[in-house]
Amino acid sequence: MRANYTQLYVHCVWATWDRLPLIVPEIQSAVYAEIVRQCYELKCTPIAVGGVADHVHLLAGMPATLCVANLVKAVKGSSSHFVTHHIQPGNFFKWQGSYGAFSVSRDRLDCVADYVRNQAAHHREQSLMAVWELPLP
Repeated sequence: MRANYTQLYVHCVWATWDRLPLIVPEIQSAVYAEIVRQCYELKCTPIAVGGVADHVHLLAGMPATLCVANLVKAVKGSSSHFVTHHIQPGNFFKWQGSYGAFSVSRDRLDCVADYVRNQAAHHREQSLMAVWELPLP
């Protein structure tokens, strides 16, 4: 093979501080847009972003040169900074330090992306994938 070729996909989940409902509808799309922007800066391909008031899911394709911990650290850091300095200066906003991360095979991308994009409905209907929701205290 003359060039590197990878198909690395990760589904990450992280929560707001103490699971407080900090991602209110007024800022949700801006927070998600910042997550997407940071993914592109890291040379990741954001596939889906979704969540509810107290946590976020991100499905992204990753380059082999980036580890999951650095992806999550950068995305959480930039989005938190964006909220506290641009969207809601002076208001409290913070992510928990922990996160969950799950590898995703290419043939499951559509299924996982649908789950991520439809978080509000899944939580409302209690049709959650427990393994993707349990890592959050």
